[in-house]
Amino acid sequence: MSIKHLLLTLTLVLITAVAQAADPLVFDDPTQEERYNELTLELRCLVCQNQNLADSDAPLAQDLRKEIYDMMMAGQDNEQIKTFLVDRYGDFVLYRPKMEGNTLLLWLMPGILMVIGAIAVFFTVRNRNRRLAADRQQG
Repeated sequence: MSIKHLLLTLTLVLITAVAQAADPLVFDDPTQEERYNELTLELRCLVCQNQNLADSDAPLAQDLRKEIYDMMMAGQDNEQIKTFLVDRYGDFVLYRPKMEGNTLLLWLMPGILMVIGAIAVFFTVRNRNRRLAADRQQG
């Protein structure tokens, strides 16, 4: 690769990075900024899926952060903002969806899996102890 080609590629990368840079958000007070930060941490990036809005660099996440900021500046509270996003994108946008009929299994599954695991460990240990006791009696 020639130096000219390398410089052209580097220039394009820098132009893209500058074009994607978001304008800094200006808050009226530190409490408002803290609220914004907490909200963006609680909401999932729909493109990255396992990343919150605060950490995602996806264009959709940038748009959603700006929309959240605009809604906050318009005086909407956290629940109104979350309700808007859930209505638009579904429960998946929330890292901690409300416990409802459609999310009940999601909330209960960790406990169910723990119980199943505990039962499996109990029976495995019990059977192993019985085999060891039977081997001792025979030997």
